[in-house]
Amino acid sequence: MSLRVNLRARVRLAVRAVVMNRGRVLVVNAYPGDESDLWCAPGGGAEPGLSLPENLAREVMEETGIAVTPGRLLAVSEFHDPPSGFHQVDLFYAATLDGPADHRLADPDGVVNRLRWVDAAELATLRYKPACLADLAFGPEGPVLYDPLEPIVR
Repeated sequence: MSLRVNLRARVRLAVRAVVMNRGRVLVVNAYPGDESDLWCAPGGGAEPGLSLPENLAREVMEETGIAVTPGRLLAVSEFHDPPSGFHQVDLFYAATLDGPADHRLADPDGVVNRLRWVDAAELATLRYKPACLADLAFGPEGPVLYDPLEPIVR
């Protein structure tokens, strides 16, 4: 099997928030419409000129209407789509609520269209990425994790 790599492709840097509230973690559906049942932590692409924590707070607010304060770095995860050359590195941060957990979906790109607050048992019934999300949300605090490169899933 031959793998062709697009050498002109750039790695996209993104930030994601592991937001906890009353023993539940915030997850969003990251595909428009009902294209996928895959859930993830809220966040998105980092914009130049803003710090990573500023990008994280902006992304969570844009997507969910929920204000957060970023905390410590929890994990680095990366995924790619070899046929298209897409490659993304996600930096996962702990984040605390800056106000109520009420939300208003407002993703300007129209990608995030559902969100949920789920406990560990409910998360276990969902299809989610990265595989370490449950550990980040519900496991003991530990060193920064690295979730190795894997192919993108829908």
